[in-house]
Amino acid sequence: MAASRPPSTPMSKIERAPTLTPGGSSKSKEEKIFVTVRVRPLSKKELAMKDQVVWECADSQTILYKGPPQDRAAPTSYTFDKVFGQSCQTDLVYEDGAKDVAMSALTGINATIFAYGQTSSGKTFTMRGVTESAVSDLYKHIENTPEREFTIKISAMEIYNEDVKDLLKPGSGSLRLLDDPEKGPIVDKLDEQVAKDKEHLRHLISICEEQRQVGETALNDASSRSHQIIKLTVESKLREVSGCVKSFVASLNFVDLAGSERAAQTQAIGARLKEGSHINRSLLTLTKVIRKLSSEKRSGHIPYRDSKLTRILQLSLGGNARTAIICTMSPALTYVEQSRNTLFFATCAKEVTNTAKVNMVISDKQLVKQLQMEVARLQAGQRTADHASPSEILIMEKDSKIRQMEIEMEELRKERDNARLQLEELRKKMGDKQV
Repeated sequence: MAASRPPSTPMSKIERAPTLTPGGSSKSKEEKIFVTVRVRPLSKKELAMKDQVVWECADSQTILYKGPPQDRAAPTSYTFDKVFGQSCQTDLVYEDGAKDVAMSALTGINATIFAYGQTSSGKTFTMRGVTESAVSDLYKHIENTPEREFTIKISAMEIYNEDVKDLLKPGSGSLRLLDDPEKGPIVDKLDEQVAKDKEHLRHLISICEEQRQVGETALNDASSRSHQIIKLTVESKLREVSGCVKSFVASLNFVDLAGSERAAQTQAIGARLKEGSHINRSLLTLTKVIRKLSSEKRSGHIPYRDSKLTRILQLSLGGNARTAIICTMSPALTYVEQSRNTLFFATCAKEVTNTAKVNMVISDKQLVKQLQMEVARLQAGQRTADHASPSEILIMEKDSKIRQMEIEMEELRKERDNARLQLEELRKKMGDKQV
């Protein structure tokens, strides 16, 4: 069903794009990728085949293999940040597995949420629910934070047979990838629209889902044949003019990956077979990148550029972002090998470390206004000095000296504290050597 889309608003009519301050914020935080696993119920086809359930959740963090013995080297127990059983609702998957990461975008921290798994394992179903819940929480926060002005922009793309296509602007053809020195890899001429409100944003997301490539296979009546990336850019600034001209900007990515598949099981031929081969190659590159990043040494070449998927998501994998990965899997014995591959990917992913920073920005309007206020303050101070009496000038000079001394005292305190820390570290090292 064709849906009408409001025309995009030119950037010049809203406000010039904010400029990142050099190096962003000094505040950075290292943390592992948050990895969860969701086991879906048996499908109708699996029930009709009387397939056996071989995976179960022992607790909220452990998944166990309960099937017949197979490869002795394969583990029978896997532990992650969270695991969700067959009866778990998507709302809980979002609350426990993605909400904390998604809400980081409101404070200027880039965030990415992945759905990974084999074909028909429930990725798209899960990501739709997660995206819907995140959008609701974003606007709930905006309503409860009246002192800040928020702007949410949306862009969306799919990677189909290694071609990048704009989901908000169908018919625009294949888009190029470029390297921006500040932003990293970007998609050239990708359409971006400003969301007027929550319902408008939902409408734009529904347009993206309608435009995505899907097809029927033996495993799924509407299998996703492309990787879909919906990107929300969240900008915020204080409504009242103050001495602080800093604002926040962050990206929130919802990534619904196409499922890995075997041609024998999907019975793919022709176009479906070609789609599957492209999907498997890009997912293989993603797995290679994750394995490289999860190694302790983390040295050598990381093949981000071997696929467009990993190149676009480079900052979300070992870069400036908080990342959550939701791995979906079938509990059936028929797909036990594919489920093990998913769990292997999840095991590697939870060892990947990202370094997320608060992205502070200074808009041109705010910077000019702040400079104008500073000039006016200096001029007023000069006029006061010109008309002041000798005693008033003496008091002003003393106040200036006092402020300067206070600044110097604060610097000396910092040097003293640093010296104490270094002394403590030296004592610990000396103590260890003596032991």
